[in-house]
Amino acid sequence: MTSSPPLSPGRSGDDRLTGAVARAYAAYGQKAGRWIEGFTRQGGAVHCRSGCVHCCDFPVRCSLAEALLTASQLSGSQLEAMRARAHEVIANAKSARSWDEYFQRHRREIGYCPLLSRETGACTAYEVRPTRCRDTFSALSADYCRVGTLENLNRREQAEYTREVRANPATDGLSHYIAPLEDLSEPVWDTAARAMRQEWGFELWGDFWVLTTLTQDAAFMSAVRGRQGTKAVRRARALGLWNDELMELA
Repeated sequence: MTSSPPLSPGRSGDDRLTGAVARAYAAYGQKAGRWIEGFTRQGGAVHCRSGCVHCCDFPVRCSLAEALLTASQLSGSQLEAMRARAHEVIANAKSARSWDEYFQRHRREIGYCPLLSRETGACTAYEVRPTRCRDTFSALSADYCRVGTLENLNRREQAEYTREVRANPATDGLSHYIAPLEDLSEPVWDTAARAMRQEWGFELWGDFWVLTTLTQDAAFMSAVRGRQGTKAVRRARALGLWNDELMELA
């Protein structure tokens, strides 16, 4: 089992949480970098480049600990944009009849993350982006990540895609995403879970934009810091920022 970075004693609860997550991010970055270097040295290719934004319209799940770190580095205007996005996400979740419908509408109608710069194609909060934004890499052409590409493949194209995925040693044989880089990120999730348990007595997971927005509500965070998970959920519901399909208190 991979050990998680320790919490630092003598710091505030929020600092201990975000510090632990930041150290886990750094450790993941080093491991991922070594894996990519070895993979490319053996002739493999990672089809992700600066300015490629095809996965930046995906729904993103994270922990409240990660959202707290992201929020700590955002400006007022960025937080307002995150708040608007959070309400769009909740509205989509309430009306969607299935996860697939929710996912497709998120990509096609809600669109790119508000932290994405439309001018440069860069994440404006890159250093504090959540785990899912760090471990998503494509082993095939990044065009496969573009919304609508996979859904619109004809039978011949679908068969070719399946052959390419199965032939590529970096995938799980089901999709074009690089499985080992996702596996290497598991210690980050473990660190976040352990940190939340130690500081708050519970874990809270859910939508990235919703959780980031909730970190800015004093009553919600007071309940969290007071180890009152159920009270925090009630506050989130009162704010219209809770959906049982997206959010999880554990």
